Amino acid sequence: MATLPNPLPGLATDPSGRSLGLRLPPGRLIDTTVDGPWPEPLLWHAGQSASPGTWAALGGPARRAGLLPVLVDLGDGGPAAWELAPAEMSYPGDHDARELLAEYAERVGALGTTGDGERPGPAPAATLTADPARRAAETADALAESRAPLARPHLALVPARRSADIPAAIGWGGPADEDTGRLGTVLRSWEDRFGIRVVALGYAHLLLSVAAPPTTPAHARAVAAEHLALSPDTVHQGGAVSLDAYAEQHVLDRTSWHFWWE
Repeated sequence: MATLPNPLPGLATDPSGRSLGLRLPPGRLIDTTVDGPWPEPLLWHAGQSASPGTWAALGGPARRAGLLPVLVDLGDGGPAAWELAPAEMSYPGDHDARELLAEYAERVGALGTTGDGERPGPAPAATLTADPARRAAETADALAESRAPLARPHLALVPARRSADIPAAIGWGGPADEDTGRLGTVLRSWEDRFGIRVVALGYAHLLLSVAAPPTTPAHARAVAAEHLALSPDTVHQGGAVSLDAYAEQHVLDRTSWHFWWE
């Protein structure tokens, strides 16, 4: 995993983050991993639950300090209980998204085939309908207000290059027995094609904001096939009776995507 300068150790002696240009509420630094304490904190999270406006108030200053915002669910024990394994995660930039999607699709037959038997490539990019940062803040506010799918969302700050890298950077293992760095490669591709941002993490939940959602049934179905390749549990257990139904209910014009793994 390629690393960045980590501003979080400074919060041990400056918990308000003023030296970083921040005004943080009381919170907690997390360095707990399956292998024991990590040499530096993996993330900081607030002690109080997030409320509408929390993301916008702290997200901008945090980015300028080299930290990216994400909501984490303390309803399932929170990051300290998630068995984080950063040492086992590769760097998302070291993989090819097209190759990974083809590999995942091969497992579940997700992308189908063309008439000559060749597998098609990833779905084409969509047009931005909102600023990705603004869409992420709106999605975070909606989650903080509804408390779904996370029961107790708390704002966290993570040292990462881009939003898609957050899961791997903290060693999150939501997709069991999977190198989350590979997941991050696909998320980077979705950042580029659909303007996604990683907004929230639970023990096995991932919520993305989407600033460029598919707007036609055919495009939504192509993206739904990628969802199926990446997280079969999400599609098969989401109540949709077919991939077309899933695409219509959860992808077409949707400004957030929710994934989970068992």
